[in-house]
Order: sequence, then C-alpha cells, then structure tokens
Amino acid sequence: MRTLQKISAGVALTALLSAAQAQILIGQTAGFSGTVAAGVQETTDGAKLYLDAINARGGIHGQKIQLISLDDKLDPQLAAANARKLIEEQNVSALFLTRGTPPTEAVIPLLDKYGVALVGPSTGAMVLHRPVRRNVFNVRAPYQREAEKAIAHLVSVGITKIAVVHADDSFGADGLVGAQKGLDAAKVKAVLLEKVDRSRPDFAALVPKIAQSQAQAVLMIASSTAVAEGYAALRAAGSTAQMATLSNNASAGFAKSLGANARGVIVTQVFPSERAVNLPLVSEAQDLAKSRGKEVSPAMLEGFAAAKVLVEGLRRAGPKPTRERIHAALEGLQKLDLGGLEVSYGPDDHTGLDFADLSLLGADGKFRR
Repeated sequence: MRTLQKISAGVALTALLSAAQAQILIGQTAGFSGTVAAGVQETTDGAKLYLDAINARGGIHGQKIQLISLDDKLDPQLAAANARKLIEEQNVSALFLTRGTPPTEAVIPLLDKYGVALVGPSTGAMVLHRPVRRNVFNVRAPYQREAEKAIAHLVSVGITKIAVVHADDSFGADGLVGAQKGLDAAKVKAVLLEKVDRSRPDFAALVPKIAQSQAQAVLMIASSTAVAEGYAALRAAGSTAQMATLSNNASAGFAKSLGANARGVIVTQVFPSERAVNLPLVSEAQDLAKSRGKEVSPAMLEGFAAAKVLVEGLRRAGPKPTRERIHAALEGLQKLDLGGLEVSYGPDDHTGLDFADLSLLGADGKFRR
C-alpha cells in the first residue's frame, strides 16, 4: 500500500513539474545592435512588460510564455537565418516583433513554408498589408498613412517647399509612396526627392542639394541613426528647415541621439500618446512600467499593444496552441479591445490598427502631441 502511495505521489509530482516547466515558445528576430537598436530594445521592453505580467499570473492555460530573441542587425539574410533557427530548431509556436521592412520580407517564405504566424511586425510597409500576407498579423498602421499625414500637416501650416529623403530600400520606397500621396492631395510638388544608401548615407553630398532646393521642411524616411546624422549635418550647415520623420523613430533612444537638434522635430506616431492615461491601454502600460522603474515611450507602447494581440491569440488557441490553432485564433479576432483601440482580422484583412498621429519633440527629448 505504501509503495502504491509512493508511486502515486511520484506520478503527481512529475505531473506538477511538467506543468510548471510547460512553456509556449515565441521567437523574435530583430536588430538589437546597429542602426535601429534603441527602438528595437524599447519595443521589446514594452512587449515584455505585458508578457511578464501574464506569466506572473500563471501564463496562458497554465503555460508560461518564453520569448526567444535573436539579433539580426537589420540584415535580411541574418533575419532569415534566425527565423529558420527559431522555427526549425527551437520549434517556436509563432514569431513576434520583427523589425524593418527588408528583414521582415526575408522571413515571409519561412512563415509560409511552415505555417507560422508572425504577430506585430514593427514595420508599417504596405507590402505586408496588400496583398494580404496569410501568416502576417499586423498591429500598427502602415507607413504610407503616416507619411501622407506628415505632408498634410506641413502644407496645412503653410509649408510648400518640401524635400523628401528616403532610404534606398523597400521601407524608404514605401514611405515615399505615402509622401507622394500627400503631396498630390495638396497639389504640391516636392522641391527635392532624394534616396540615400540605407547603410552608409552620404550626407556630405546630400546637404548641399537640400540647401540648393531651398526646402522649408525635410521629411526623412530612414533608420534612426541615419536620420539623426542627417539632421545633425543639416543643422551644422545652417539649415533651419522643419524636420520630420516616421514612427520607426518614435523611441527615447532616437530623441537622445538627436541631442540639441531634437527640439521641434516632427515624429509621426501610430499609437496614442504615452501620457494619455485616460486610455486603459496607456494606463495599464504606465502602471506596469512604474513598477519596474521604467518610463513608457511610444516604441514601448507599440510592443505592449502587439503583446496583447499575441496573448489573446494564444489564449483562444486553447491548452495546446499549435501553429495552426494560433493562426486560426488570430484570424478570428474581431473587435479585440486593447484598451481604447480595437483590432479585427479576417481572411481578407490582416492590417490591425489604422491610427496615425503627429508628435513634436521638445528640447528635453520628450514627445508632445
């Protein structure tokens, strides 16, 4: 009898240990080093605020979520290699928070091959929205919407001599389409359209062209490092043009890199103000951040919102969240309330949110609306 009791106790203990060790593996490949490192870290920190809170409450159906993050340095080839490792070797259930248009495009063939969902890519490239990518579930709004809104604002305040500088890659080209839509709508022609190398922009050659164009404003669609260096070069040359950039640079790290040039820079945003505590999404993020001695930035809010979508997809996928069940659960999300913002998906729509706004950097590096 005692032997039987010992065996039963042993089986029960093993079951408890197995349950405690059960995890849902989620993979991430992003540029944790290089030109977008600051933004990537902040976005990931925002996601972890929510994921850690969920894990502290017991996880999803008794399983903790483990985020496995690999550095791809914003390199598409390395992003694809990382994604392959995460999918084939780590056997992750889903991918999450990739960063950048070319790296995200590079992982799509693997998503399609293995039926793995990617939730919340930190890029607003239209190529991820139209045509619908079966395995990509966007959370944030497209870049084209942002660029169009930035141009509309500049024209509304009387600025008509606008230069558009964009990275020589799919991200830059995508943002340019949005900027051109804004220019066409306002019946304004850009005084300069110029592309720069995504890795090594030559600002010594660019600055004189901008000066010659007599641009009143410069919209720069590029990485945070490139934009900060470009704006520094323009200011050093005596330019007083209004500077503007997109939400890929909506991080505290970017603001810090601008230094004295931060004041007055327009940064488009794809989430409400991180100080809009009247919204449950923001107040929840603020409370969790304060408990860790952190301050919420726009980039952190993006990661936080993406994590909420991921968690809801995992929850609805059930106790055994296979890749197929996760995909079905995500595609079935309708009017998911993130805390003042709603996300809906369907077979013909994986866009997520359509929110776009503008912010202005103060001399203290804080984003203001």
